[in-house]
Amino acid sequence: MTLTTDYWHFIDGWLSGAHRVESPNCNPRPVGAAPELIVIHGISLPPGQYGGSAIEALFTNRLDPAGHPYFEEIAHLEVSAHFLIRRGGELVQFVSTDARAWHAGVSCWRGREQCNDFSLGIELEGCDDEPYADLQYETLLKLIAVLQTQYPSILADAIVGHSDIAPGRKTDPGPAFDWSRVRAAQVS
Repeated sequence: MTLTTDYWHFIDGWLSGAHRVESPNCNPRPVGAAPELIVIHGISLPPGQYGGSAIEALFTNRLDPAGHPYFEEIAHLEVSAHFLIRRGGELVQFVSTDARAWHAGVSCWRGREQCNDFSLGIELEGCDDEPYADLQYETLLKLIAVLQTQYPSILADAIVGHSDIAPGRKTDPGPAFDWSRVRAAQVS
């Protein structure tokens, strides 16, 4: 699947070209807050397994706790992200970029807490110690370019991992994530 950004545009924070699955796990950004940060995450449900509908179910509060022993631990969580990039490069959007997705948790970036207030969360289907797929990087780089065009306040050094804003608590996207691919694509 090759994605071009030629036809991607935003309408009320929703990106054309993304499959839309609305999550209830969001709320308005604080007055005057706008995206200034991109946080990259890694997720697989159950851990280390790809495909299926478990991630969408988690982000829409429909995860069946009986579906897997791990789901019993997390089914009660109310979490979301703005975007998910599946292993094959498919882009899913859960929350308008105009809204505050619940992806960062307790977090701090450059002395500013509550990163959800001013960030966009991008989940990559994967885990810390397994390489992410080339198609995911292709989609990620195009998504970052579109987001930086829409939100010029997101500079190259404002693209971080979950582990960067929640060190000691989070490890994703992990050592298998190739930051050099993201950095090489940045021009600012």
